[in-house]
Formats: sequence, structure tokens, C-alpha cells
Amino acid sequence: MKLKLFSYNVLDTPIHRLSGLTKLICFLLLTFAVMYSYDIRFILFVTVFSIVILKISKIKFSQIRLMIIYVVIFIAVNFVLTFLFAPEYGVEIYGTRHELLRISGRYNVTIEQLFYQITKVFKYGSVIPLGIIFLLTTNPSEFAASLNGVGVPYKVAYAVSLTLRYFPEIQRDYQNISQAQQARGLEMSKKAKFMTRFKNSLMIIVPLIFSTLERIEYISNAMDLRGFGKLKKRSWYSKKKLTVHDYIAILLAVVIFTASILISVFINGSRFYNPFI
Repeated sequence: MKLKLFSYNVLDTPIHRLSGLTKLICFLLLTFAVMYSYDIRFILFVTVFSIVILKISKIKFSQIRLMIIYVVIFIAVNFVLTFLFAPEYGVEIYGTRHELLRISGRYNVTIEQLFYQITKVFKYGSVIPLGIIFLLTTNPSEFAASLNGVGVPYKVAYAVSLTLRYFPEIQRDYQNISQAQQARGLEMSKKAKFMTRFKNSLMIIVPLIFSTLERIEYISNAMDLRGFGKLKKRSWYSKKKLTVHDYIAILLAVVIFTASILISVFINGSRFYNPFI
């Protein structure tokens, strides 16, 4: 059976036992810390830290393989576009110029530009595992309770919860419709031409859209019948109380976030670490 993308991974690990609110706070603090700093030393530390946490959470590579492929493609495209639109940005930031390769016009490869773009690659590489950990170790209902706990209206939080909850359902429907269409002779294998597969995939997407809209109508009617949204507040069945481990995790995230600010202000004198001085 194929593993579902964005599906909650039910395991008993220290990461899974943390409250959804704790994981949300830690994810936001660590993300802000990495996004604020351009110190590659700090970013590499967070990258190693996130990979270790990913290992502790026991998330299998087969679960995140598709996401990793998309991320790699995104990073590669971003790397190329950054050079095409701002090939001298690294020189402007660091104030020095060490040319490695002359291509044409303003498109010359410099050590400063490479250092800046490699730093950006590791910034993305350190944040992605954190997002994967948060999504795959947090129950959607608990995630909604976490969002409501940090001030998000419960209607919005519940909508996000439903979206995450029905991602696996949509994937299952897609697979069922695809198999049914292939049983009727629809060619979807790699043997067919790309345009043929693209046209045939539309014959799967159309019934998938209608089935999804039908499910949305059922859910909306059921929620209306139960009086959802009539009161200003609501309780959450899956909400967890914070434990000692939750406070330790939050404290660790706060320390890392504070370290990012202190390194930038007092050590580097700016958000950028400059090894060329």
C-alpha cells in the first residue's frame, strides 16, 4: 500500500508526544531564526539539528520522497533565477569581489555570489525538515487546537484541520479513479506520449473535482446541522496540556532564536556573515 503524502504519522516518539501548540511555537521560532540570519555557521547548525529531530521522529524517506523532489526542484530553479536576475548581489552585500569565471557581460561567477547563494540553499534546507516534522507528527485536530491556542479564530483553525485531514482522502480518490479509468483502457503508463498522458489525466481530475465538491457539501451540511460557528469559543477534544518536555522544547527553540539575533547583532554586526573581510 502506498504511503500518503501529508498524512499524520501515528507513532510513539518524543516528538509525537509533544503538544501541537509546542510544535507550532518551536516551528515558528526556528523558522524565524533561520530566515533572519544569513550566517552559514548558524544555519548549518540548525540544519543538523533539524535532521537529528527528523531521525528521532522516525519519519521514513518513502513518506517524504515526493516532497523532497519538489523541494530540490524549487531550490534548483531558485538558485538559477537568483543568478540570472542578481548576479552581483553577493558582491554588493560583502563589499569585495573575487572573480572565478567570466561568462558574458555582467554574468560573471564570483566567490561572493556563490557564497550568498549556497547560504540561501542551506536556509531552505534547514527549514524544510522542520516543516515536514511538524506536518507528519501533528494530528490535524490537535493542529487546529494549537492554532486556536495562539489566537487564530477557531473557524479558520478548523478549516485548516479539515484541509490537512482530507489530503489523504483526495489522494485515495485519485488512485481509485485512476485505476478505474485504466481498467477501461485509459493509457497512463510511461509508454504513452506525454500529451496523451496529460489529456488522459484530465479525465481523472474532472471526476476528482466533482467528488471533492460533493464531499465538501456533505461536510458543510453536517457542520450546519450541528450548529458549528454559532458560539464565539469552542473546546477541543484533542488538545493536550503542556508538560515538562513541552516547556523544555519551547525553551530550546527560544534559545536558538535568541542566539540568531545575538549573533547577527553583536558578532556579525548585521544579518550577513562576511568571511571576506
